[in-house]
Amino acid sequence: MSDLFWLTDAQMARLEPYFPKSHGKLRVNDRRVLSGIIFINRNGLRWRDAPKEYGPHKTLYNRWKRWSERGVFAKMMAGLAAEHGEKKTVMIDATYLKAHRTASSLGVKKMGARSPDRTDQGRHEHEIARHLRQPGRPLNLFVTAGQVSDSIGARALCDSLPDVDWLLGERGYEVDWFREALKDKGIRACIPG
Repeated sequence: MSDLFWLTDAQMARLEPYFPKSHGKLRVNDRRVLSGIIFINRNGLRWRDAPKEYGPHKTLYNRWKRWSERGVFAKMMAGLAAEHGEKKTVMIDATYLKAHRTASSLGVKKMGARSPDRTDQGRHEHEIARHLRQPGRPLNLFVTAGQVSDSIGARALCDSLPDVDWLLGERGYEVDWFREALKDKGIRACIPG
């Protein structure tokens, strides 16, 4: 049995309304490419490590980059989250991701400048994926460098808060301006002091 991930017909039917219209040239098989993108992201692989069953790694990367820049994946997440889930509560959280040391700009390294995301040991780089989600369903995502505070991530996600009663968050989101912004929106904060 294969360990590869494949989107089902039902899943594809739910995603298709969010696909951008093809202009001229037909797109490569959507199921194959999107399944490959999910597989790569779920397993934390480099694009080059994509199993050959998903097609060329460059195709996967190009689709992911193009659709990310156009907001297609963000619209998918928002649309799918709106269909189901808890309507009264959202959660804000941060997930720390360790990036491969080759993930930083090689041009910056060649000039001798230090990447702002590098630790003192110079071995690892970190990014933080800040999530705004309803239980089990992501609503929005904001990626920052590892040293950026939770309050900066909260500021970036604040405008995308849906009409809910409660926001659950960790201690890092305990800042006065954020509590005030939530209060102005009629949202009660459940954030430890």
